[in-house]
Amino acid sequence: MKKIHLLPIAFAFLTLISCDQDQQEETESEAPLQEEIGQIQKAYAPDGRVALFSVDAEKQEDGIILKGETNMLEALDSLKRRLRASEVTFVDSVRVLPDTAALESKIMGVVPISVANLRDEPKHSAQLVTQVTLGMPLKVLKREGGWYYVQAPDGYLAWVDYGGIQNMTTAEFTNWLAAEKLIFTDTFGESVEAARPGSAMVGDLVAGDILQLEGENGGFYEVSYPNSKKAFIQKSQAKPYKDWLASLDQTEESLVKTSEKLMGLPYLWGGTSSKGVDCSGFTKTVYFMNGFVLPRDASQQVHAGKLVDSTRNFKNLEPGDLLFFGRPATDSTSERVVHVGMWIGNDHFVHSMGEVHISNFDSTATDFDEYNYNRYLRSKRLLNEDRDLMLNLKDEKLFVQDSVR
Repeated sequence: MKKIHLLPIAFAFLTLISCDQDQQEETESEAPLQEEIGQIQKAYAPDGRVALFSVDAEKQEDGIILKGETNMLEALDSLKRRLRASEVTFVDSVRVLPDTAALESKIMGVVPISVANLRDEPKHSAQLVTQVTLGMPLKVLKREGGWYYVQAPDGYLAWVDYGGIQNMTTAEFTNWLAAEKLIFTDTFGESVEAARPGSAMVGDLVAGDILQLEGENGGFYEVSYPNSKKAFIQKSQAKPYKDWLASLDQTEESLVKTSEKLMGLPYLWGGTSSKGVDCSGFTKTVYFMNGFVLPRDASQQVHAGKLVDSTRNFKNLEPGDLLFFGRPATDSTSERVVHVGMWIGNDHFVHSMGEVHISNFDSTATDFDEYNYNRYLRSKRLLNEDRDLMLNLKDEKLFVQDSVR
């Protein structure tokens, strides 16, 4: 019988255990407090698209150093309270945004061009994640070269280049807010140098652009841009902002009418303007032109409003309801919402997929949209429902100092 030497095997086994323990201790040493930081992030910043909590801990001989950055001061304070309660010695080196000193106190901004592109990294080759239109106020958090990390009114965080923002101090922004405003209501247009037809163009305009109203000149409004450029806009294409807000019906019919004006717009990933829209950018634009600010993405919009259907009983739907599509949850995977459209009645909905067009859920019709029917998840009603996740411009001081009601 062949002899088996147990001592080398036992030694090797103990060595493996020792290595595993060393590796675990090394991992814990390199990244301490992961559980505590993860709990805070889950509680205060579960969606990184609208809240930044990029914090980690580094173990030193004399304690822990907290590093990173956040725009959620309350989250950082909560973490520090928890560490003190556990008698953990630490040094707080987390950068709290906005970085007022580095920004020279210009922690606000306003979009000075018809449409500004916002990207997920500070470079032009980075992915387009959203757009903001002329006159849109932005919170400025930090700067990297010619790029600014900003937060839009819908909460979305992204990078805009220097050409897409007019930086302002709080005092300068307050002065801009106090001025009378004008909203461009046509789908496309332009501002011109003089109050006469055929005058040279100052800049292109899209639906929802906001400018400062300076006065009237015949058939034109005189306006100024956030960067002080002067121009004129035909009265037939725009309205004083407060008059426009007061005139909004905010009804099912008005939502459908607005969607008709955007028919045929090309699909653009990250687009939220009449230069191009993705699916949620389309619904966002339709609602904005009716006085509402929706969350940015379909997977965020799905949490707004009241559930009206999840069984394909489309008789429950009313025009203006949002339909959501994607992959349902399973035992091993979570739900994934990837598309949104708007119901317009009679088994039809309008959405941006390739282009803005109408689809049919009548299974007997020749143009039945079987693909989207099969991936339908549920529908939500936003009009006259709980608006925790959406803003009504009639109640908000987004572009002016006083609300209209």
